[in-house]
Amino acid sequence: MMKYTLKFRLWHWLNALVVLGLLSTVFLRKTFLSWRENSEILMAQLGKMGIEITKDQGTILAKALRAGMWEWHIILGYALAALVLFRVYLYFKDESVKEKFASLTLHKKGVKSLYYLLYATLFFMSVSGFVIHFYEEMSLTKEFAHDIKELHELIFYAVMYFVPLHIAGVIIADNTQEKGLISTMVNGKE
Repeated sequence: MMKYTLKFRLWHWLNALVVLGLLSTVFLRKTFLSWRENSEILMAQLGKMGIEITKDQGTILAKALRAGMWEWHIILGYALAALVLFRVYLYFKDESVKEKFASLTLHKKGVKSLYYLLYATLFFMSVSGFVIHFYEEMSLTKEFAHDIKELHELIFYAVMYFVPLHIAGVIIADNTQEKGLISTMVNGKE
């Protein structure tokens, strides 16, 4: 029987909100608030009004439109870093009752291993986000920060795929072999 402490459950749900918030800001950045597409729209619409702007000016305006949203990405990134550190603390200090790894079925060992991989991924995303944001203060080159940003964006896809798979897996498990799994993560015990 599994029991989760209030600390662990709070961590889980706060982490879920932060990760979903981060994914949302990236989704917005790549779709509705894409500076490339919005700069073209701005240039075309202003042109219809008789106001001509250059491509560079359109880019500046489009990036300004999404700046506030991108600030939320940075704030949520700080929250993720704090939650990753809190998860490390919980690994050593949490009193949640869980099955020992050796007693798990092969399937559950695989699932647990994927969670450790997710935690490592979130740790990487936190560290790489700080490197991207503070590369100048860390005396790193813009090229190095760009390379880290490329990795950061590539690893983002792992998190993006994990979220719906996690939700689907939990729903399936709750309706098959692990009845009460969801309520355990909500109220702490089966």
